[in-house]
Amino acid sequence: MITTVSTAFERELLKFISERKAEIVSNMAGGLAIKTIEEYREAVGKIAAFNEVISMCDEVSATINKTM
Repeated sequence: MITTVSTAFERELLKFISERKAEIVSNMAGGLAIKTIEEYREAVGKIAAFNEVISMCDEVSATINKTM
């Protein structure tokens, strides 16, 4: 049961992260909500952070799968 809940949580979390990242990318591409260089840098930083979290989730998943 725990594994199923953990897997479902990971899947949903990654889905939310990917959707939020896509929203930021779309806003940047369309010029929405980016009025200053500071806002641009913040958006780019968020995208980088989301990419890092996704990468870390993949690493953790691979590590867990190796040990099972």
